[in-house]
Amino acid sequence: MLLWAGMSKTRKINTTVKTRYGTVAIILEQEPDMGGFMVISKVRPDVITWGKTQSHAKCMAIEAIECSIEGEVLIAAEKEGSIAIRKQRVAT
Repeated sequence: MLLWAGMSKTRKINTTVKTRYGTVAIILEQEPDMGGFMVISKVRPDVITWGKTQSHAKCMAIEAIECSIEGEVLIAAEKEGSIAIRKQRVAT
């Protein structure tokens, strides 16, 4: 890995979190600019979140993973015609 001048290696922590839908592997990476930890998951690539501490980052990861799974289920149900998701206009 090539590091630019002034940049340091960030610490990565491989761990898991328990969600309502099972245990999911995540990676916590120290965020040097904002502080805290960025979270990614290889099995849920749409999930990227952040937390002030490792504990907070894990809680945020659980919420993001569960929302991702629930959204996927809703989209599949709408495509097969089981449900109709009403589109709402957001005021700007």
